[in-house]
Amino acid sequence: MAVNLQKGQKISLSKEAGGTLTQVKMGLGWDVAQSSAANKGGFLGKLFGGGGGGDSIDLDASCIMFDSNKQPIDAIWFGQLNSKDGSIVHTGDNRTGAGDGDDEVINVDLSRIPASVQSLVFTVNSFTGQTFETVENAFCRIVNASNNSEVARYNLSSQGSHTAMIMAKVYRHNGEWKMHAIGETASGRTFKDLMPAVTPHA
Repeated sequence: MAVNLQKGQKISLSKEAGGTLTQVKMGLGWDVAQSSAANKGGFLGKLFGGGGGGDSIDLDASCIMFDSNKQPIDAIWFGQLNSKDGSIVHTGDNRTGAGDGDDEVINVDLSRIPASVQSLVFTVNSFTGQTFETVENAFCRIVNASNNSEVARYNLSSQGSHTAMIMAKVYRHNGEWKMHAIGETASGRTFKDLMPAVTPHA
């Protein structure tokens, strides 16, 4: 049974998973707020974001790797889908949020994360510039890739005029990996815009 995290909560991933976790998936999902039935315009409607009118929203998940001095080492996002060391792989950009389940997935091999990396911070930003007033049901979750079981989930309730969220971080603590639900709002179209807001959480 997965843990439903509250904002600010920290958990041990291995304890929640019942053993050592090495391969995990960070799944991020969201829905476009259903302001009208026009959003459900069938297949073509989904393809073109509800048939025009700007209903499509392109949220992008990113992962920034930090060292123990809160200095960024690498970033995984739609502009660079693989970390330079190969330990983290982004499965690609989803531009609509249509469908159930994870909209974007970042695969993390914790056993291959370089020793110099202290934390991984996961963010979501609105590349198309819409605010989170147009987004609902946003979440991030950690899945044990070996058996596809959900370890922890963090549901975000905060809709508002921000264009980005600092979702969560996975970090080393006393030789084990933990997860911290951050849930802070920010503004920016890519992770680069968010760095001043992200760094204090690293």
